[in-house]
Parts: sequence; structure tokens; C-alpha cells
Amino acid sequence: MAEARLPVHVYPAAPRSEITGFRGGVLEIRVAAPPVKGKANRELVACLSRALGVSKGSVSLLKGAAARNKLIAIQGLDLAEVFRRLGVSPSAGGTRECPGG
Repeated sequence: MAEARLPVHVYPAAPRSEITGFRGGVLEIRVAAPPVKGKANRELVACLSRALGVSKGSVSLLKGAAARNKLIAIQGLDLAEVFRRLGVSPSAGGTRECPGG
């Protein structure tokens, strides 16, 4: 089974949850939840799962639970499919609001 691993930089307590682009080899995501008691991490997983059309259980946090720089794993998708579904490119930016976020 495919697994995409993706470095992510999270901006917590944003006005809304959105994927702001892929810059410097890192996916940038703003989440509307504060960085308190794992709320921002849970919103990050929920945001990515909605945007990718996968279950929350398919998105896992591998590193960085208490940091803004994180490593995320997405089960069942390869990296090219992740970028396609997110509508971002490793060579270009772009903002995309997380569905339902």
C-alpha cells in the first residue's frame, strides 16, 4: 500500500483552516484551532483528510506533535496523488481552503 510522507509547517489559531501552498519543500497549512491540548494537531489531520478525501485514520502525525514543523503520513496515496488532490504543486504556491473548515 502506498504511503506519502510530507513535511508540514502549521500556523495555528488562524481565522480559518486552509492550505496556503508548498514552499521550500514544505506544505504550509493554517488551522483555525489553537495550539492547546492537541487541538491544532486534530484540526490539521481533519483538514488534510477532508482536502484529500480520505479518512482521518489515513492521516497520521509522525513527528512534531508539539512543534509547528511536522511530518505527516498519508496512507493509500503516493506523493503525486496528494499534490493532485490538494491542487498544489511542489513548484508553485496557491491557497486552498479546507472543505468544511
